[in-house]
Amino acid sequence: MPTANNTTIIEKDGWVFRFFSPSENPSRVLLLLHGWTGDEQSMWQFTHKLPENYAIIAPRAPYSAPADKGGYSWREIKPGTWGAPTFVDLHLSADRLVSLVDFGLAVTGTDFDRVDVVGFSQGGALALTLSALSPERVNKVAVLSGFLPSGVDELLRPNLLNHIHFFWAHGSEDKIIPIERGRESIRLLKSAGANIQFCKADIGHRVSKSCRYALGNFLSES
Repeated sequence: MPTANNTTIIEKDGWVFRFFSPSENPSRVLLLLHGWTGDEQSMWQFTHKLPENYAIIAPRAPYSAPADKGGYSWREIKPGTWGAPTFVDLHLSADRLVSLVDFGLAVTGTDFDRVDVVGFSQGGALALTLSALSPERVNKVAVLSGFLPSGVDELLRPNLLNHIHFFWAHGSEDKIIPIERGRESIRLLKSAGANIQFCKADIGHRVSKSCRYALGNFLSES
């Protein structure tokens, strides 16, 4: 599976992303979306238990986070807009991700209609925005300590997400994104037909060992 020696940093059309393709022809593509202040390196900790047939695209978010924080953000930070990003904030990044995925598919020489997505925190919010905007491009979505951005719920309609399989991991002690917000997000997604596997752990804003194991099983299922 991916290591520092068999992944490649690619720059394309303003994107910077880390890319991995197995030696055999990949049969699936995984998009890894980091959280607030992360980068293209941050999500590789979740690849250790992945099936070997995945090609992986891990982009760096396009906006710099504040200098005192470091890293990157999926939405532009403007004065007076601190807090959880909304659909309006994430819409542009979600639209641009479709083009990035198409480029990654071209690199692998594949023509899959759908990809799997794993997003942590703000990256999870972006994964849900992408799913609501372009559900035909998504097969599986894993949201790790994430939330449904305000405004995305207005896109949801019955059966919109009934073909997408979701995994949701959340800590009951999460002070950054309370688990109650995660549960409300799940309720809204289910109203649009989403099939959701939920993993709870008594931790804060991170992913437990048991939920990582469950995530690996979720992605391994056909």
